[in-house]
Amino acid sequence: MASFNLHTFFLLSLSFALIFTFSHADTAIQQPVDAFRSELDKLTSKIHSLELLVEEKNHELKNKDEMIAQKEKVIAEKEKIIIEKSDSISSLKNDVASLEVKASLDANEQLKKAHTRVHELEKQVDELQTEIKLKENLREGLETRIKELEEKTVDLNSKLNDLQQVADERKRKLRKTERALKIAEEELMKAKFEATSKIKELTEVHGAWLPPWLAARLAGFQVFEKKAQAEKWAEPHVQTIKTKWIPAAREQWVLVVTNVEPQLQSLTKKTKEVYIQSKDALTPHVIKIKDVVDPHFQTVKKVSKPYIDQIATATKPHLDKARETVAPYTKEAVIAYGKFLESATKYHHQV
Repeated sequence: MASFNLHTFFLLSLSFALIFTFSHADTAIQQPVDAFRSELDKLTSKIHSLELLVEEKNHELKNKDEMIAQKEKVIAEKEKIIIEKSDSISSLKNDVASLEVKASLDANEQLKKAHTRVHELEKQVDELQTEIKLKENLREGLETRIKELEEKTVDLNSKLNDLQQVADERKRKLRKTERALKIAEEELMKAKFEATSKIKELTEVHGAWLPPWLAARLAGFQVFEKKAQAEKWAEPHVQTIKTKWIPAAREQWVLVVTNVEPQLQSLTKKTKEVYIQSKDALTPHVIKIKDVVDPHFQTVKKVSKPYIDQIATATKPHLDKARETVAPYTKEAVIAYGKFLESATKYHHQV
């Protein structure tokens, strides 16, 4: 119907155009033929354009008709679906009504179960809160304990540093003592050398009038006097060791054993090493001093004894007088020598 109307419209338009053209041709018959042909070509082109437009419009109308048909089909399907959904809704309403009836019958039982479950959950919550509180208290206790241990660790580290300094100081003092003992040994060797020189000198000078045993005796007294001087020189060092170093070492050792023994195994090991090194360093000197002094004393005694036994009766007055003269020096030398050996032995055992 629409296509027929369009064809009619175009035909009428074409007729009017031809009539207008012919009328114009009558009035302008004298114009050239070329102008007429140009006008005719324009009209032909316009007709062709109008035909294409008509065809395009027809195609659009056809597409719209197809779309309308498809939409009508979709609408029909939607209506069918709506009907089905309505039936489903009705069925669901019936089911809901049935469930409501059934739920109303079981409501009391479900409510009772719900209350029971709530009571159980509340009980579990209380238990969990109690457990959380206990764990919180335990955590606070552990934090306090950790803080105390950290403070104790700092204190122990400080004590460890102090003990290390004390150990270093002991090493220094022990080295100083070792040097002092070495000097004492050198003094004793010097005294021995001087005694030997004195014996030789007395033998050469007084050989004509002084008996050898008496010369040896006097030389021995001079040796003892030198020993007494050496001991007097070493006595302050030995006294310092006995009164200061050994009690301080004992006190520090008791502190280590009672307070920080588990944390100071390495320090104990080092202390043992220092003790062993000190003992190894001092023992040879003490033994050497004893070995140097005792043989000399025994030698003098051995040399003097035969002469004393042979001429004891003949020289008894002179000997008594000589003994009275040198008795103070002999007593002092023997006492000094005994004290020196006793001090060295005690120090050796205490270290």
